[in-house]
Amino acid sequence: MEKKHEVKTSVKDENLIEKRREQMIRAAVTLFKEKGFHRATTREIAKEAGFSIGTLYEYIRTKEDVLYLVCDSIYNEVHNRLSQITLENGTAEDLKTAIRHYYGVIDDMSDEFVVMYQESKSLPKGALEYVLAKELEMVEIFHKIIIGCIQVRELELTDAQAHLYAHTLVVQGQMWAFRRWALRKEYTIDQFTELQIELLLHGMK
Repeated sequence: MEKKHEVKTSVKDENLIEKRREQMIRAAVTLFKEKGFHRATTREIAKEAGFSIGTLYEYIRTKEDVLYLVCDSIYNEVHNRLSQITLENGTAEDLKTAIRHYYGVIDDMSDEFVVMYQESKSLPKGALEYVLAKELEMVEIFHKIIIGCIQVRELELTDAQAHLYAHTLVVQGQMWAFRRWALRKEYTIDQFTELQIELLLHGMK
């Protein structure tokens, strides 16, 4: 796994760091979505977050640090949601549950997902490599569940198919963020999720 990118801070209080960075993330997502990463400034992020530019620089060093925190917050939330369920049983029900949890994260963090995919190319090399590695970790979670389903003969797939379906699960969920302007006119997140589960499992069987 890639080494976690370190965002340097001069503050020692971990609770305060977490609180301030959450404020920065929310502010940055609003501005990056509205103006794009390159046009938004750290001063605007600080103002949107409700504190001074000086305070902002106590918690980060660069605007790229804020973008990295946005990306990392997505993977942390996915991990937190999926860690609540048992992934080792290898059943289709486990797979459905994992998909529902993951699509729920996408619904809750739609703006963050859009910003991540539009702007992550602006991250420095080390941070980008870490973000891409975390993306593959997310895929691997689903791959392991699919492998478990194969082992108990609930699914019959080749290794190549299992890998591809894991990628497909991740990307099809993200469609909810990218095309919500159209999808939300026709479906709720629950309707979207259940139809995707039906489509994906039908394809795998």
